[in-house]
Amino acid sequence: MWSDPDSRGIIIGILGVILVHLLLFLVGPALLHTDPAAIVPRTHAAPRQFSIELAPDAFLQKPPPPKPPMKFVETNPDAPENIPDQTNNFAAQNQQVAQLKPSPDTKSEKPAIEGQKDIHSSQIVTGQLTKPVEQTPVAPPIEAPQESKVMTTHPEQNPLAGFEKKLGEDATAFGSNIAKPADNSKNIPEKVEGDKNVPLIEGATAMQPAIDPHRPRPRPQIVKTQHVRPAIFEENKVGTANIGLTGINAKFSNYGAYLQRLVEAVDVQWNQMLMDSHISPPSGTMVEVKFILDSAGKVARVVNVDSKSTEVAARACVNAITSRSPYGEWTDDMKAVLGEEQEMTFTFYYQ
Repeated sequence: MWSDPDSRGIIIGILGVILVHLLLFLVGPALLHTDPAAIVPRTHAAPRQFSIELAPDAFLQKPPPPKPPMKFVETNPDAPENIPDQTNNFAAQNQQVAQLKPSPDTKSEKPAIEGQKDIHSSQIVTGQLTKPVEQTPVAPPIEAPQESKVMTTHPEQNPLAGFEKKLGEDATAFGSNIAKPADNSKNIPEKVEGDKNVPLIEGATAMQPAIDPHRPRPRPQIVKTQHVRPAIFEENKVGTANIGLTGINAKFSNYGAYLQRLVEAVDVQWNQMLMDSHISPPSGTMVEVKFILDSAGKVARVVNVDSKSTEVAARACVNAITSRSPYGEWTDDMKAVLGEEQEMTFTFYYQ
């Protein structure tokens, strides 16, 4: 078989298989023997951290902006009542802004007014709070002198016209004659001669001025002024295109009417005190008085007095406010809005 090439290849293959199996039997246990290996933990990348902060109002709806505070203004009492569309001004009457000469392409709640830049005023018209008096314009001089004549104390007197007489057969019948009565007739028996133009009061004098028919005397007239307190205007260049009597945008409220009466009362008292005391504070000075007014209309307390004038001027301003207290109890709607007391600030300007 060895000599045969085919047989010899088979024998070599069998011997090779046996040899491989022997080697595997001897070497296999050594190869399959394993020592305990140290377990090395697998390193992992550190997790990424995110810091997220949410704004507290990020998902909340923003509240509407607060409404601007209501502002008290003084209207023109001669302007017609007219409710404005929108305004934060309140006053003693409803009124819409207007002015005598329009300001083109401008829109303001206050008419254009020439005034001072360094003051704050809520007034748009000026006048006086006292009643107007009758005034007679000064007449041109008359060349002819006036004559004064003292009348006689014995006026002319005429007896009553007519007389009574009986008529007819009846003894009780009576009648009278119809006659034209004379001037200055009196129940006297006889006529008394005298002057016809005699005053009723004995000893009175009668003035008979010489009147020139070509130069008649002027007629007495009443000087008309608006019933508003004297004003110091705040300058306002931006006016309105509305044409009419000077007016300002304002809506009526009981609080506005109450404040108008209060302001006018303080203004009258202030001017009266200055006139009685003959005080003349320095021109251009001012006094600011801050005080608390309660729901009963009383000045509860004076909070602060900021004076840029004399001490006498400041005292006059404080007394003008406190001396007229109380100013009247608040209405129910005023109490509902204002509560039990309200802080107010009055500014007095000396010009």
